[in-house]
Amino acid sequence: MAKKAMVERELRRMRLVKKYAARRAALKEIANDENRPMEERFKARLKLAQLPRNSSATRIHNRCQLTGRPHGYYRKLKVSRIALRELGSAGQAPGLVKSSW
Repeated sequence: MAKKAMVERELRRMRLVKKYAARRAALKEIANDENRPMEERFKARLKLAQLPRNSSATRIHNRCQLTGRPHGYYRKLKVSRIALRELGSAGQAPGLVKSSW
């Protein structure tokens, strides 16, 4: 089980990303538009830099929904490899059979 503080930090980041998504997208569109004047693009970059760093989507780290584990994460299932194995052993993951010999 991951530390609660780490899981809470990721949740806080997700909330910030959602809160600032529209603002960041608008500023990025202005900053990347080649047809706009250089001063306007530069001002958009400065405003973008003033936003909280954790509001950037690239700072979110995938974590297991059951345990909070950051490594061995299956994106499609949103769980870690260990949690998936336990679900398979318990028969709670449909179509998954744990190998044994």
